[in-house]
Parts: sequence; C-alpha cells; structure tokens
Amino acid sequence: MTGSPRPPLSRRTLIGTGLGVAALTAAGAGTARAAQGLTGASALSPAGRARAFLAAAMDAYPDRGTIRLTQSYSDQAGLFSTAFTYDNALAILAHLASPGGGSRAVALGDALLYAQTHDPVHDDGRLRQAYNVGPYTFYDGSPQPDGFVRADGTANVGTQFGFTGTAVGDMAWAGIALAALAGRTGQRRFLTGAVRIGEWIERVGRTDEPLGGYKFGVDGADVKLPFTSTEHNTDLVGLFGRLARLTGDRVWRERRARARAFVEKMWEPKGGFFYTGTNDGVTVNRSPVPEDTQTWTHLALASPAHARSLDWAASELAVRDTADRPNSTVPAGQSYEGVTFSSASLLADESAPIAAGQPRPDRNGVWFEGTAHLALALRERGRAGDDQRARRLLGSIERAQDLLGAGQSVGGTPLPARSGIVSASSPLDTGFGFGYYPYRHTGATAWYLLAAARANPLGA
Repeated sequence: MTGSPRPPLSRRTLIGTGLGVAALTAAGAGTARAAQGLTGASALSPAGRARAFLAAAMDAYPDRGTIRLTQSYSDQAGLFSTAFTYDNALAILAHLASPGGGSRAVALGDALLYAQTHDPVHDDGRLRQAYNVGPYTFYDGSPQPDGFVRADGTANVGTQFGFTGTAVGDMAWAGIALAALAGRTGQRRFLTGAVRIGEWIERVGRTDEPLGGYKFGVDGADVKLPFTSTEHNTDLVGLFGRLARLTGDRVWRERRARARAFVEKMWEPKGGFFYTGTNDGVTVNRSPVPEDTQTWTHLALASPAHARSLDWAASELAVRDTADRPNSTVPAGQSYEGVTFSSASLLADESAPIAAGQPRPDRNGVWFEGTAHLALALRERGRAGDDQRARRLLGSIERAQDLLGAGQSVGGTPLPARSGIVSASSPLDTGFGFGYYPYRHTGATAWYLLAAARANPLGA
C-alpha cells in the first residue's frame, strides 16, 4: 500500500496529534479456520457473518503470536494493522453477547491487560489510543515489522499515525469491557485492570471547573487536554457503575454521580437533546450536536426525563443515501437509511474532500455505527413503535453488510463473503474535522451485534 494517499484523521486519531475535541487456545485459529468454524444456519445469518468478520480481523496475523488485538478497519482504509482500543473494547462486548464468543473475549481482554502492563513508557494503568497488530510498510517507506508484541516484549503502540495519546472515553470503554469479563468469568485479573483504568481516569481526568465532570485525557506528549466531553462522561457513568457493583466500594458511586451530573448539565430542554461538551469547563459548546450524546446517554442513564433525545436523533439526524446523490458511492438501485454523525454532517461542504486524496462527502451518508446505537437505544426505551423503528434500522445495516464493502481484506487476506459492516454508506463529514468511509469496521460491526442481541453495554 506504499504510495497510496494517506487517510484523513479518524474519530480515534485526534488526541494523538493534540487536536482532541471529542482463552487463547480456542481463539488461536487462523482467519480461514475461524470463518469455517461458524457453520450451519448461524454462519448464513447476518449476525453469523458479522461474527465471521470479527474473527477474521482478530486472526489476520497468525504468525505474529497468540497475544493479539483485532484490526479495526479493512486494509483498504489505509490504516494498515491499526487496532483502536475503543474498537477492541466493543469487540469484547460483542463476543460476550454472542453464542460461543467467550474465548475470543477473554483473549482480547488479556491482550488489553498485556498492553496495560507492557507499555513502553508508562506503568500507571493507561492504554493508548491504538496499537499495531501486524507488519506493514508505512507511507514514508519505513517498515513496521512487529505484531502486537514487539521484539522487546513491549506493546506495539501505533506511533506511525500518532495514536499515542490516551482518551478518557477510550479508557472507559476498555474498563467496561474488562469489568464485563470480570463479571462473566469471575477472573480477578480483569477487575484489577478495570480498577486501574478507573483510578487513572480519576487522577488525570477529574476537574473542579464550574461544569465539573472528567476531562478529555492526554495527548501523545502526556499533556492534559482542556476539553470535557459529554460522550466521555456518559461512558464513565457506565464504567463507574460497573465498578461500584463489582467492588462494593462506594467511592465509585460518588464518581459515577459526578460524571452523570456533567452529562445532565449538557441537556437542552427546549430542543430535547444533549450538547457535545465544553472546551474550557465554563461554556457549553452548542454546535455541532452529535448523535452519540443522544443515544449513549439513554443507554447509560435510562432517564425518562431525557428520553426525548432519541426522538431528536431519529428525526434531526435522519438520512437516506441513494445512488442519485451527487457524492454518493452507493451502487445504482440501492438505498440505505439511518442517521448521520452530527448536525454539521447535514451541512457539509460537498464541493471538496474532507482531506487531501479523499472523496468528497455526501450529506446523506449513513453512519452505520450510530444507526446501531439508535436501534439499540430504541429497543431499550420500548415505547410504542420503537421496536419497529429499530428493526427497520437493523434491516438497513444488514443490507449494507450484504452489499457494501465487497472485495475488502484484512492483513492481505480476503474477508469472508458478505461479512462485516462498513462504517458509512458513502463518505461523510462528521463536522469535527474528520470523516467516515465505506470500509468494513470492527466498531460498526460490534455495535450491530450488540443491537441485534439487545445487549446494552452501558446499562446498570
């Protein structure tokens, strides 16, 4: 892939550059064997094919050791073997929600623990934004020869793309996944890792600024970032709640209440939605308004007083992508419905690419990860019509798995047919300085599996 255009910043690259806003044996088979192991009717179902993708992305580099993480995107995205911490946390949760997925979840959990205890610089409980999990040659010609575990035994941090910072939200999701493993397996090591994550967040993120809550995290130079994110504090409601239940330590309840208080301060009662957060701890950012602060808040808070946020997302961020759109990459005769990333996505400049070498965005591009958030949240709310709306959204995602992203690969190996969800139906501009594109994605696929299984990762 040397010489290809460099990809734009993704949602998980921002803090690495200092630009922040917002059981091994059973799982050790190679990609082909993992896909073949999903036999019978389940392998032909949409969920079975989604699981086949997660297996393939996890087993993409069989000669690089059994301690491994899941590659986040198909090779065609240009991020090579990058494995984002957030995506791997979601993969753990999706495996736990799937029949027979426990051994893969354990393997990924142990890999996160390995990263936590074998960081090349720090020994304070943190995880980095992303890691390399296989060899490649970077755009500048420099080789990256290792798997997830480097030759010196350290975790292979994703330095080539600057994925070296640590975000509170990514840490929270890793903590939620480890806590879920602790609850499922009873293995103390997973709870210990989750507690270390929670303590790191308390030390680094807690703020006494007027709006309170927990701040964004640190960049690659270990400098604290000034932002406070509604999304991140929502994640902490989920993490701290799990730690309170598993440890019995009341301190986690206090911390959960602090994160929840910040989230509730971001509520806009007139519009019925949550704002994105604050840059300075004093002033609320009123634009753009993202999708995940509407859906994750419901999954975490289960608050009837704030349940209107789902209606806001379902109406104000609704999109339908069809082939006749100017910048749509949807094939002729196909259409997809769902939601986009934020209010700014609907106003994107369609005359120019988001980043050099990339296609121009489509204002009607469907963000399938967010569409799965919404489907799950609607199922959780359970009002009249909610389940029907959720099924329609899931149907759109399942059509995308069938028809979009054909011919893609991980680690140079073709993916199982019709497996994995692309991150977006067409290129879309998030409004936060980066985009999503039609590449098969671990995060979107994991969220689909959670929604299909009615498994709320943020629930009490």
